[in-house]
Amino acid sequence: MNDFELKKIIVRVFPRTTSMTPADPLAFVGDPPLWRPLADEVHVSVTFTWDREEGERLAEAWEAFYPGKVRIGGPAYASPCSRFVPGTYIKPGVTFTTRGCNKSCPWCLVPTHEGRLREIKDFAPGHVIQDNNLLQASRSHLRKVFAMLHQQKRAAVFAGGLDATLLDDWVAEELRGMRIREVFLAADTEGALRPLERAVSKIEFLQRRQLRCYVLLAYGGETIEQARARLERVWEIGCMPFAQLYQPLERWIDYPPEWKALARKWSRPAIMLANGR
Repeated sequence: MNDFELKKIIVRVFPRTTSMTPADPLAFVGDPPLWRPLADEVHVSVTFTWDREEGERLAEAWEAFYPGKVRIGGPAYASPCSRFVPGTYIKPGVTFTTRGCNKSCPWCLVPTHEGRLREIKDFAPGHVIQDNNLLQASRSHLRKVFAMLHQQKRAAVFAGGLDATLLDDWVAEELRGMRIREVFLAADTEGALRPLERAVSKIEFLQRRQLRCYVLLAYGGETIEQARARLERVWEIGCMPFAQLYQPLERWIDYPPEWKALARKWSRPAIMLANGR
């Protein structure tokens, strides 16, 4: 995206509202409203592959009012992202300092869509770090990121997640001196529980409400009993789980009510805290 494109008036359209959806006057969710702003372009941004059909329907609906100006793309289409502009497709305050990941987890599309990890030298400032695997970056890059976070008015959120296997004593000491709202870790498999426990022991200065843990459910034939036991273990280790039901790239799985109830219980802090977990 060049400077000319940055000066364009761009309406952004999203198939659904998420915690990361922008809320400015040029951001819309769903069909065109009665009042529609003047715009040079309309970008339909689709994050999830299962929303592609709805995104394409929305593109047609907006095309009726903005002929020849509608474009569709986003992570669901593996659209290239040569430059991240804060607040455009993700709410203000969120930033990326790296792209890609050097791991090859079978359920994850990041290596396929973004390739191996690369550092963004001139990353935009922000208090929410959305990197897929920040701790794979070099020590010098991490110093730049942590220094930037110290300058932010709001407490840091490591929403993309910190790799528990890479959270060493140096990283822990850097976090100790920082204002932190939330650190997300992950325990997507049974084998991830031990590294999670080691990582949490290094950042024991953070309270449970500050420690969230992504927990992928129902992948690879996992039973609901196995999933529940892993969620309980994550809680025992000291984190609040953020349960996510596995969805494959090629189709949407409509899980039975008991799976949905399990994911709901273990993804909402208010429910967990009210029940003592």
